[in-house]
Amino acid sequence: MNAKSQMSRWVQASARTVSALGRPDFALALTGAMRAIVPFEFTVIFAYRHDQKPIDIFDDFPATKRTVMVDDYQEGPYLLDPFYLNSRAPTTSRLARLRDLAPDRFYQAEYFRNYYVQTGLAEEIGFIVDVGNAVSVVISAMREHKAFSAREFRDLEMILPFVESTAQWQWSGLSSQFSAQTNSDGARLPQLIEDAFQSFGRNLLTPREAQVVEYILKGHSADATGRALGISSGTVRIHRRNIYAKLRVRSQGELFSSFMASLSELA
Repeated sequence: MNAKSQMSRWVQASARTVSALGRPDFALALTGAMRAIVPFEFTVIFAYRHDQKPIDIFDDFPATKRTVMVDDYQEGPYLLDPFYLNSRAPTTSRLARLRDLAPDRFYQAEYFRNYYVQTGLAEEIGFIVDVGNAVSVVISAMREHKAFSAREFRDLEMILPFVESTAQWQWSGLSSQFSAQTNSDGARLPQLIEDAFQSFGRNLLTPREAQVVEYILKGHSADATGRALGISSGTVRIHRRNIYAKLRVRSQGELFSSFMASLSELA
């Protein structure tokens, strides 16, 4: 596609997006405008407030993918998602690659190996937008077969001001939807981990061990965990051995499985 054709498509698509403000088809129009700049297969838009269960604003997944990307995600894996962990308001609106937000051992962590690989994605990038009242939205663009090139990323980044301003106008009232939630998803991740293991019958961890579990599950190495907690990597490894012994698990995979099963029991 030449530059003139792309510009024509973008002008038409962005006009449709502006016309759709305040209507249910806004999200479809916005993602159409994004695709006028760079092609991609799937989109999902989640809203986040603090540690409450995210709201699925829009997605265009087929049914089988939606089960993994939306239904399963909302049941607990979102707590370990780098987009979620880096988007909680107040935040700076930006376009980001998943791999740039992820911890140093993310691709060896069980969240990636046991959950994210099921998505079958080659890459996910997302517009992170603070829409006010402690709410942020992440508008994700996903590809199955190849990553976004540096040029494609820059092209999408150029429309950030448009995406930000229209998203803020459209979704400024989302805080009321979160306020209407009747579940108890407002606890922070360390508390959720503690509650999860309590329900699993293994309330044996010290507060420091619960912190180490959090970093393990997020995908941080022993060195990165030590830096975050102000302890040595050797001490982190000792905590990890004690955690495994107390919880009677033998690997990070078993720890992740126990965590997810316990979250399901709490839901």
